[in-house]
Amino acid sequence: MRPHRGCRREGQEDGGLAGVSDQAIKLGLCAPERDLVEVLVTKVVIPGEAGVFEVRRDHTPLLTTLKTGVVAAKGTDGREYHFAVTGGFAEILDNHVTILGRTLEDADQIDLERAKAARERAEQRLTKPGEDIDPARAEASLERAIARLQAQARQGY
Repeated sequence: MRPHRGCRREGQEDGGLAGVSDQAIKLGLCAPERDLVEVLVTKVVIPGEAGVFEVRRDHTPLLTTLKTGVVAAKGTDGREYHFAVTGGFAEILDNHVTILGRTLEDADQIDLERAKAARERAEQRLTKPGEDIDPARAEASLERAIARLQAQARQGY
């Protein structure tokens, strides 16, 4: 059986982090519509279903579901990464964090005007519901739009 692209391979007892900063963890992000992104980071902030939490090196192993929000990370080079995520899963194991999102958008790729328009549409649907409006769907649309705006504004920790 072939391991997942973001998983530790056999023989990589150090998680493939030999010779890297002693604070580094490997962050892998993927979603059905985009390829795996892998970066070395010193911390990751994750919107878990039970609440937002931070991961640093030597974190306890964990598998959790994600809620719609922003995955934020600080690279070992000081660069900040922000991704809007719509649900999915996060796995923390052996100084690797793997995010498997239903959708995943890099902050640099988010169209600000489009995200603002989506938020306004969702808010209108919630304040003036009609017969053909599903409130749960409108709420989910609002959460997605807010996450996209927060990621684009580099908010997340």
